[in-house]
Amino acid sequence: MSLIHALVARGPVILAEHASGQRDFSAAAEKILSRIPPNNSKLTYVWEDLLIHYISTSTATYLVVADDSVGRRMPFAFLADVQRRFEDRYSPEQIGDALAYGMQGEFGGVLGESREMMDQYTHDTSSDPLKQAREDLGNVKDIMVKNVEQILSRGERIDLLVDRTNDMSSQAFAFRKRSTVLRRQMWYKNVRIMVLTGFVILLLLYIFIASFCGAGLNQCRG
Repeated sequence: MSLIHALVARGPVILAEHASGQRDFSAAAEKILSRIPPNNSKLTYVWEDLLIHYISTSTATYLVVADDSVGRRMPFAFLADVQRRFEDRYSPEQIGDALAYGMQGEFGGVLGESREMMDQYTHDTSSDPLKQAREDLGNVKDIMVKNVEQILSRGERIDLLVDRTNDMSSQAFAFRKRSTVLRRQMWYKNVRIMVLTGFVILLLLYIFIASFCGAGLNQCRG
């Protein structure tokens, strides 16, 4: 399936979605939705061998995850058709008042048709909806392409399912343990140096005195 995951959202709030594959892109989509500016825009993000396309309007955002082999024209034609169906069905007031997944029951069924509709957009280049979407889209050369890594700040990754907290805690514990062992080793080393230094000082003092008083120190008595 060339078009894998489709959704409609208001800002970061997903209103309805449909997945045609086994992978769950909801978390990644929410991360991208939170960074889409609140204005009319069209954009493609690159992630591994996938492309994440969206159309954003003042009322809603339409997003689809697709294989990079399908290009951009077909996904944006698909999004334009989804946008037309959504805006025909709901008013701006209804969209603004909807809760998270509040339109899943109604529009989820429409997106559910996307399993067939995706095939149509991918393989049937003569379909009427595609021609209509092509007219609506016009020239798509102005669609920018960004690498998704550029929008993730503070070291965040699009692979949101990987939680590195436990690994970092383990590394911190190991570092503290190594530091404690090192401090003990340095303390024992310092003690040995001090004992050895004291012994050498006493030995030198004995040699110095013995040079005047003899080895038994009995020449200096009386």
